[in-house]
Amino acid sequence: MQKIKSLMARQGLKSPQESMADLSPVENLRIPSKEELRELREQPIDPQAEQELIDSIEEVYFSNDSFDMVQHELEKLPPELNLQELEEYRDKLKKQQAAVSKKVADLILEKQPAYVKELERVTALQTNLQLAAVICTNARRQLSVSKEGFTEASLGLLANQRRRQLLTGLLKSLRTIKTLQRTDVRLSEMLEEEDYPGAIQLCLECQKAASTFKHYSCISELNSKLQDTLEQIEEQLDVALSKTCKNFDVSHYTKVQLAYTLLGKTQTAMDQLHMHFTQAIHNTVFQVVLGYVELCAGNADTKFQKMQYKDLCTHITLDSYIPCLMDLCKALWEVMLSYHRTMQWHEEHDKLETAPTPAVDDTAAAESDELVVDRSYVKKKLEHGLTRIWQDVQLKVKAYILGTDMSNFKYDDFIVVLDVISRLMQVGEEFCGSKSEVLQESIKRQSVNYFKNYHRTRLEELRMFLENETWELCPVKSNFNIAQLHEFKFMGQCRSPSVSPSRQAVSSTGLAQEELSLFQQYLQEGNPFEMHTEHKEEETEDVLASNGYESDELEKSVYQDYDSDSDVPEELKQDYVDEQTGDAPLKSVSRETIRSKKKSDYNLNKTNAPILTNTTLNVIRLVGKYMQMMNILKPIAFDVIHCVSQLFDYYLYAVYTFFGRNDMYESSGLGLISSRLRTTLNRIQESLIDMEAVGENTGVHGPAEDRKEKVPSPHLSQLVVLTNSGTLYGLAQRVVATESLVFLAEQFESLQSHLDTMMPLAKKPFLQQFYSQTVSTASELRKPIYWIVAAKAIDYEQMLLMMAGVKWDIREIMSQHNVYVDALLKEFEQFNKRLGDVSRHVRIPLPVSNVLWEHCIRLANRTLVEGYANVKKCSNEGRALMQLDFQQFLMKLEKLTDLRPIPDKEFVETYIKAYYLTENDMEQFIKNHREYSMKQLANLVNVCLGSHINKKARQKLLAAIDDIDRPKR
Repeated sequence: MQKIKSLMARQGLKSPQESMADLSPVENLRIPSKEELRELREQPIDPQAEQELIDSIEEVYFSNDSFDMVQHELEKLPPELNLQELEEYRDKLKKQQAAVSKKVADLILEKQPAYVKELERVTALQTNLQLAAVICTNARRQLSVSKEGFTEASLGLLANQRRRQLLTGLLKSLRTIKTLQRTDVRLSEMLEEEDYPGAIQLCLECQKAASTFKHYSCISELNSKLQDTLEQIEEQLDVALSKTCKNFDVSHYTKVQLAYTLLGKTQTAMDQLHMHFTQAIHNTVFQVVLGYVELCAGNADTKFQKMQYKDLCTHITLDSYIPCLMDLCKALWEVMLSYHRTMQWHEEHDKLETAPTPAVDDTAAAESDELVVDRSYVKKKLEHGLTRIWQDVQLKVKAYILGTDMSNFKYDDFIVVLDVISRLMQVGEEFCGSKSEVLQESIKRQSVNYFKNYHRTRLEELRMFLENETWELCPVKSNFNIAQLHEFKFMGQCRSPSVSPSRQAVSSTGLAQEELSLFQQYLQEGNPFEMHTEHKEEETEDVLASNGYESDELEKSVYQDYDSDSDVPEELKQDYVDEQTGDAPLKSVSRETIRSKKKSDYNLNKTNAPILTNTTLNVIRLVGKYMQMMNILKPIAFDVIHCVSQLFDYYLYAVYTFFGRNDMYESSGLGLISSRLRTTLNRIQESLIDMEAVGENTGVHGPAEDRKEKVPSPHLSQLVVLTNSGTLYGLAQRVVATESLVFLAEQFESLQSHLDTMMPLAKKPFLQQFYSQTVSTASELRKPIYWIVAAKAIDYEQMLLMMAGVKWDIREIMSQHNVYVDALLKEFEQFNKRLGDVSRHVRIPLPVSNVLWEHCIRLANRTLVEGYANVKKCSNEGRALMQLDFQQFLMKLEKLTDLRPIPDKEFVETYIKAYYLTENDMEQFIKNHREYSMKQLANLVNVCLGSHINKKARQKLLAAIDDIDRPKR
């Protein structure tokens, strides 16, 4: 041990015990005691033995520092202690301890240089630590001085500033919270002001602010409240949107659309808008009809409000039907106009927004794309909605139209209904280009029903008119034209038949306005369905002449205008009949003739006036009414035109039945009734005349439905006398009847082009056939009607008797004609005088006088041939006398009439000259001249017998005559 210490002393180091405080716990080893070191010295040093001793130590001694070896060894002691064993065991332990100690000492000595070096480092570290402690002490002292001298005040200021900033932020937040709390009041005010965009903007800002301050407990409740408010605003916005369906207001609608844009619900708004329009149509029509029904029902207990709209329409009374229809259309117009203006707003709005704006970033581009999608959706929705809304309107009006039986309406009322519906269909065409099939079909059903009933009544009325008609002249002005009648006013008002009469009311405001559509005309104010009430007053109609004179001015003008031939009306030039002589007029009327007629100026004046009766005027008015109905309602155009044709058919048939039907004269062989006219009369009788009603064909019972469409044949009024020779067998009535029919036909001709435009393409052949086979045959009735007058006016039988007394087999040529010629001419002069008498009361037009003279001359000539055919014996001189008589008759006749050439002149001359024909020529004559009767031809052959025809030739010629007659049997 002493050696170790001396060694350490030489190194100038402390002893291990001295430096033990500086050693770490690992280095703090147990140092052997002096006794142990002594024993170590005494024992022999054998490394191998020493190693074995160390290895023999129990492992537990090497375990850890906390090992209690004393406790361990005591626990190992056996229960019974043996001193010797204990001493041996102790010696063993000592040896082991000595070996360990020696090993430790060796290791210490071995590591001595490293130990010394490390010890130096520890000493240096200790010195540095002491220096650091001094520096820290000085720093703390300096810091303490600084804190007291400067930093404490400054840092206090900084801390206060920071606290102030925090409090300012807090105050701002508190103010925002206060504002948010008061938002409800402002939102309510804005909603009352209908500032929906502002309210939504405010609400959205509040929501954004609320989400910023959601960490405050008071704000979390406000956020949910704001959401409720936003929903409430949406509900109010929907109500505001529904208001635009009736009275569109640009500023109001702009606000609503802006509000929906802020909400990002543009498409939803459009869907809602269409629902509101549909609802508006339903509610509007229901309220209008309900109002009228309740008003007319009085205090009835019926609960009309719970009725379906369709059932409600059936309770409309006839008196309230038209006012209700007007109000219905007005209300529906308001809805459609609102929709039209809505579309206009969107079009204008799109134009303003489509100005190209360059996209700043992706977000702006995305918003622009979304805007384009919204616009496209809105546009398509609006265009599709046009048809839907119009369809709803049609269905509502259809239910109203079909809810009432209109068959008993007055004509004017029904025309108003048609006119209103026509205007509504025009609105539909301008609204969405629709042809309004639903409306057309419904009004067609009502019209056909109404028109059948109306036409049936009119036909019965026409029969009554005809049966009470005395065929007196209806005094109308000389310039009378059907366009002057109320019923034809619509033709002057609208050139195109597609325009309804009421539409013409706008024509007074100028041509430029006519080109505007209804939506352009009434965009800001007014209503197209108000026209009827404004123009309800009747216009005066001045077509009748007063007291035979049209006016004092016109009476004076007759005197004033004699000097100008060009001022004489063409009709006067052509149709004037000499009242004194009955002569047919010249091609023109000279000034002298007019001057000589000053004493009968009013007759001259009347010359221009059309010949027509009250019944004719009534038929013309009916045609006007029918055309008015057809003009408004084209779907029943064919039905109406068919009924118009029946009016003319019945009038024509009546005139023929009254004045022209006479089988005795029809068998004259003169072809008085053409095959076309006969076909027409037969057709009318079969299709229109109810023969069973007059007792004819009682055995044949036609179907009830067919008879319903027919009218009984009319009977001539008992006041009309056609058998008096003094009145030329009712010539005045015949002229009035026939010429009024011709006038009616002329009016029909003038209407043909207008009717043709109305007629469906498939039915146009009917109209053409009606005109070609019926209207054009009116003038042909003159022949059979005036034939009866001509046949009775002159005594042809007396002439035959006088001719029978003449001797024709004379042997010398006579220079004096026979008395019967003078008698016949006297009859003609008497006829001419009576014709003049009639013309003082009724103007006899040129065609009428021509037909009368033609008939009389034809009958006279036929009578002459018949008289010549009764001759038993005749010589060449006798034939010459016949020619002399006939030439005398012609010469005198030409002074009485201007009719050229004289009718049937050749008929007489040819027969007289046939006397001189040879056998062969006679045979050819018989074959070629079928106009002569068999008796006349046979007499011709018999008279010629002996002169230049023998008996054999006579037999042959009679056989030829018999052959001609045989097919007729």
